[in-house]
Amino acid sequence: MYLSKVFISWQKARNPYVIHRELWELFPNRPDSNRDFLFRVEKQQKGFGTDILMQSMQKPTRTDTTCHINANREYNLSLKKGQRLRFRLRANTTKKINDQKGRTDKKGEIKKCRVPLIREEEQKDWLERKLANICSLDALIIHREVPLYFRKHKEQSSGKILAVLFDGILEVEYPGAFVDMVKLGIGPAKAFGCGLMSLARI
Repeated sequence: MYLSKVFISWQKARNPYVIHRELWELFPNRPDSNRDFLFRVEKQQKGFGTDILMQSMQKPTRTDTTCHINANREYNLSLKKGQRLRFRLRANTTKKINDQKGRTDKKGEIKKCRVPLIREEEQKDWLERKLANICSLDALIIHREVPLYFRKHKEQSSGKILAVLFDGILEVEYPGAFVDMVKLGIGPAKAFGCGLMSLARI
């Protein structure tokens, strides 16, 4: 894996939906590949641009006028059972409920839609379910964040994500499964900067 610090100019970063498309351009000649990178907005300055932390399976190579790779290093996770780590994770904590308007899918079944979990107890339970049988939580702080508004121009639709930021300490129980989880990301809305778990040794 690779960790990269990327800067995107405000022209492209003002719409969260466009950030993902810009990062995809850092991996040229792969138009039909599945996304294998995760990212998190670290700092955003209105009118200037956005600093991003990106984790990817491939090394990013392209730099243009709107997306710059400021730093890059190879990132190999070698962990042991019982190891304790600090972590940070921005997550879209949601649950699925039946569509309130009764809309149906192609099978004639009522569609499911995601709704955000608001209470901290629910958010903590969500995270514990995601980490179950992989690692355990030793400490956790939950930070509320401002809603993330986005617009999809092709579909002429807009939306909102209520993400939360988790900071804490965990203990690895199954290193192999833990590494797989980190590579894949945690939870939905990865295209909007959720799911990347960054780690630091204690």
